[in-house]
Amino acid sequence: MSKNVLQTIRSRTDSFSRGQKRIADYILMNYDKAAFMTAGHLGRKAQVSESTVVRFASQLGYDGYPNMQRALQELVRGKLTSLQRIQVSRDQMQEQDVLTGVMQRDMNSIHTAIESVDRAAFDQVVDRLLTASHIYLMGVRSSAFLAGYLNFYLHLMFKNVTLVQNAAAGEIFEQLSQIGPGDVLVGISFPRYSQMAIHAVEYARDRGADVVAITDGQMSPLYRMATVSLLVRSDMISFVDSMAAPLSLLNALIVAVGRQKNEEVSGTFSQLENVWSKYNIFGKTEDES
Repeated sequence: MSKNVLQTIRSRTDSFSRGQKRIADYILMNYDKAAFMTAGHLGRKAQVSESTVVRFASQLGYDGYPNMQRALQELVRGKLTSLQRIQVSRDQMQEQDVLTGVMQRDMNSIHTAIESVDRAAFDQVVDRLLTASHIYLMGVRSSAFLAGYLNFYLHLMFKNVTLVQNAAAGEIFEQLSQIGPGDVLVGISFPRYSQMAIHAVEYARDRGADVVAITDGQMSPLYRMATVSLLVRSDMISFVDSMAAPLSLLNALIVAVGRQKNEEVSGTFSQLENVWSKYNIFGKTEDES
């Protein structure tokens, strides 16, 4: 949809029924809260039935309430403070035990990713990694461990991989000082988007490198600067960024690249197994003793 959800609601107010106008008024006044409500919860707040909320989403052109909810979330996810995130999480999970609630949401995030990730873009990212002169990996804040995870496995397949550390902003640009045409920067960033990551991606793009963005949506500042993007949602659970779906996407990316470099990977692990055995890295199993 070319308009965001709030613009769409405002433009169609005159066509709404009385109940739909109550929903519209509540969302326009409280969209930061409505974005994280179930259809039933939003209906109670607007004093209408859950089915009226579902029909309202359909009338706006969304394929069900969850799609309208995701559109609202895209507007607010990057703007919530940590305290607001804690309150949203408390409201969402008040009727569930923490273990079930968190793990169920992780499962839902991965299921959504399976349905939504662009397969053509995924294949394009694999090709760019395979043909890159040099691969740079960068993630900051809670995305840093994703970049480190990807770095661990890509180092087993490539000799030309650099993990961009982010101890200080100046050091990032020093590590990217040699980036240029033929190189690829994999930038990983999720709300709240780090300005450090945004500037580093902009720098790499201006230097002529290809940028692979792994981020959450088309409203992400990385999406606008990327050569190709893989879009997958993180989930906001209290002050925690749940990266279950992005991590699963990286697993798929690693496996896809590994299948293309099967001989190199087999050779690397054959050599490593000899080293691990020689130095007893993992100890001996009962069968070996």
